[in-house]
Amino acid sequence: MDTAAGTHWRRPGPTPEQRRRDLIVGLAVTGLAIASLALTRGTGLFLLGPPPSFPEQLLWAVAVGLPLIWRRRFPVATTLVISVAFVAAQARSAPETRVTTGVLFTALYTVGAWGQDRRLARRVRIGLIVAMFGWLGFWYSVNLGSLLADPPPEAFADAVGPIPPLIAALLSDALLNILFFGFAYFFGEIAWLAARREHELQAQADELRRSQAEVRAHAVVGERVRIARELHDVVAHHVSVMGVQAAACRRVLDRDPAKARTALAAVEESARTAVDELRRMLGVLRARDHEPDTVEPPPGISRVATVVERARETGLGATLGVYGDPVPIPESISQATYRIVQEAVTNTLKHAVAATTLDVRIRYLAHEVEVDVTDDGRSSGTTNTDGVGLVGMRERVATHGGTLEVGPRAVGGWRVRARFPLSLTERQAA
Repeated sequence: MDTAAGTHWRRPGPTPEQRRRDLIVGLAVTGLAIASLALTRGTGLFLLGPPPSFPEQLLWAVAVGLPLIWRRRFPVATTLVISVAFVAAQARSAPETRVTTGVLFTALYTVGAWGQDRRLARRVRIGLIVAMFGWLGFWYSVNLGSLLADPPPEAFADAVGPIPPLIAALLSDALLNILFFGFAYFFGEIAWLAARREHELQAQADELRRSQAEVRAHAVVGERVRIARELHDVVAHHVSVMGVQAAACRRVLDRDPAKARTALAAVEESARTAVDELRRMLGVLRARDHEPDTVEPPPGISRVATVVERARETGLGATLGVYGDPVPIPESISQATYRIVQEAVTNTLKHAVAATTLDVRIRYLAHEVEVDVTDDGRSSGTTNTDGVGLVGMRERVATHGGTLEVGPRAVGGWRVRARFPLSLTERQAA
């Protein structure tokens, strides 16, 4: 019944509470054995023959029952002591057999249920069962000879059936002992397997908790990466816009104060917007510990016009075109679209030399939504195709199974084009 893995597992010893229970059970069983001895003596029926003196009878009752106190701490030793005392008591014709027989059953069961060394536990049980049957065979051989030599006058007077009475009695007793020892062995093994399965379930539960903790840790790392990317998009975009507007203000500050004031107002608005978005993301982070009163939803495709307007305020000829029939799209795709436009505009402001126009187009196709951002500037030579911004674009598009095209145009300038597939289910869910 043991598996290869189970043979290497050792059942832990009993807990203090289980030891206290064993103490109570051992004392109680010993008391029952003494009470049963008194009742047997009161009946005068001594089935094993003339009994020894009462002190010796009392000694055997205590010797068989009391070791149960240590049955789970020392199962093998306890069972050997009980077995030896049981056979010795029967050899001395001790009249108490009812309770002591139950004690022997419990001892064999305990070796199977609590024996840490499974090979030793199996050998001890099998050895004791063989020894017990050997003792029974010896006892029957001795007593059967005297019974055949001087049978009682009315012995087997009512016996019927094809089997001779003595053989029937022997077979009946043998069957009873087979069931007795078989059940002791079987239930002990079942108890050990149940304990092992409980240990395995506990180990699996601990492993599951560790895995969940690791998943949560990975999720935290992934969330931090996502937040870092969001912070990059927000700060880089607004700081780039503010830099362009500040430069424009510096150039016209002396000759055109009105335009300078307009540029400064745009710088102020960009700074305020950047702070608001940073505050929103911090609000999302704090929401992990407690529910915030209100958390502004992340910007989506509906706010692309704001990005284009801010680019226009820097002096670019920025335009926005929407083609096709707008349809509801999932929030995650809407946010990704907004961030890609924001990053593309930021790259134009930072890296496109002599750019004068910026064209942003959103196309609602049959099963896709496409965003296309182009400019007419020249590369400053510092564009890094592995930069955080472009990596973030690729990750956003790949997350939704879309495609991304980034690179120079044949007619001059730079293009960022991303397509997100829209299934019918997603559009309905949106």
